[in-house]
Amino acid sequence: MIEFPNHSRSYDQTRRAVRFWGHDSALEASFFIDEGALRRIQPDARPDESGLLSAFDCNRDVICAAAAKVYVRGSRGSYNLAATDF
Repeated sequence: MIEFPNHSRSYDQTRRAVRFWGHDSALEASFFIDEGALRRIQPDARPDESGLLSAFDCNRDVICAAAAKVYVRGSRGSYNLAATDF
């Protein structure tokens, strides 16, 4: 089962997405949630780095729940969350 004990996150300007990590025992998986998904969750989010990181922080539980649904153990190294995942 994937868990999200690490509250670190970073903004990836190239992808216009917030990156965060999950852990399944010793396996680590990277997740990206794009701007469209963040703005679907929080429509008033500012479309800049600080605004998107803030939207992520305010909605971490919802985002991690969606990430857990798309995660398949050992399937790939990274996962992308889009607006359709919410």
